[in-house]
Amino acid sequence: MNSFTSLSLKLTGLVFILSFLLDGFILPLPYRFNQSQWQVGFVTTFVDRGIVPLLGIILVLIAYWIDANRDRDVISRKSRFELRWPIFIFSTLLGLVFLLMIPVHINNINQIKNNALTQIQQGVDQGEGQIQAFLVQLNTLSQNPQLLDQQISQRTQVIETGRFQGQPISTEQLETLRQQKEQLTNLRNLSKKPKEFKQELDRIKNELQTQLQDRRTQAESQANLEALKQWLRIGIQSMLLSICYSLIGWLGIRELGSMKKRPA
Repeated sequence: MNSFTSLSLKLTGLVFILSFLLDGFILPLPYRFNQSQWQVGFVTTFVDRGIVPLLGIILVLIAYWIDANRDRDVISRKSRFELRWPIFIFSTLLGLVFLLMIPVHINNINQIKNNALTQIQQGVDQGEGQIQAFLVQLNTLSQNPQLLDQQISQRTQVIETGRFQGQPISTEQLETLRQQKEQLTNLRNLSKKPKEFKQELDRIKNELQTQLQDRRTQAESQANLEALKQWLRIGIQSMLLSICYSLIGWLGIRELGSMKKRPA
C-alpha cells in the first residue's frame, strides 16, 4: 500500500510540474517579447501559477519520505534513477527565474506607467487647446448678438424636447446643455458691458481649467496606484517564491550530496 501511495504521489507531483511548464509555453501565445505589456502579462501569469510546481515538488518529496519509512528490506532495493536530483535542480532554477523576474517586471511597469502619464499630459494639452478655442468662440459670439441668440434658441429647443437630430439625449448631456445655455445667456447680458464680460470669460476659463486639472490629478493618481499595486503584488509574491524554491533546491542538493558521501 505504501508503495502504491508513494508512486501515486510522485506521478501527481510530476503532473503538477509538467502542467506548469506546459502553461508557461501555451498561455503567452502569441509571443511578443519586445512589448512591455506582453512581458507584464507573461510575468503576472507565471507568478500567479508559481505555487503549482511547488505543490508538485512537495508531493514528490512526501513520496520519498514514505519510501524512507518503509521496511529495510524494501529500502535496500533502490531505484536506479534518483528523481530528487532533477527536482532539486529544477527548484533551484525556478528560484533564480522568479528572482530575475522582479527587476524585469518593475522596469516594464515603469514603462507602462510613464506611457500612461504621457498620454494624460497629451490629453491635458489637448484640453487646454479646446478651452482656448471655446473662449475664442464665446468672444466671437458676444460680438454677434444674432448668432448668440441663435445658439441659445437651439439649446433651448433641445432641452425642451429632450432630443437632438431626432435622437434622445442623456441626462448628463441635458445638464451640459443647460449650463451652456446659462453661460450664453449671461454672455449676452454682459456683451454690452466689456469689463464685466471679460471677468465672466476669466471665470469660465478658470472653472474649465480647474476641472481639467482635477481630471489630470485623478488620472495620474490612478496610474500611480495601479503601478504600485503591480509592484507590490507581483514583486513580493515573486520574491517569496524565489526564496522558497531556492531554499528547497539548495538544501535538497546539499542533503543528497552528503548522503552520497556517507559510508554504506
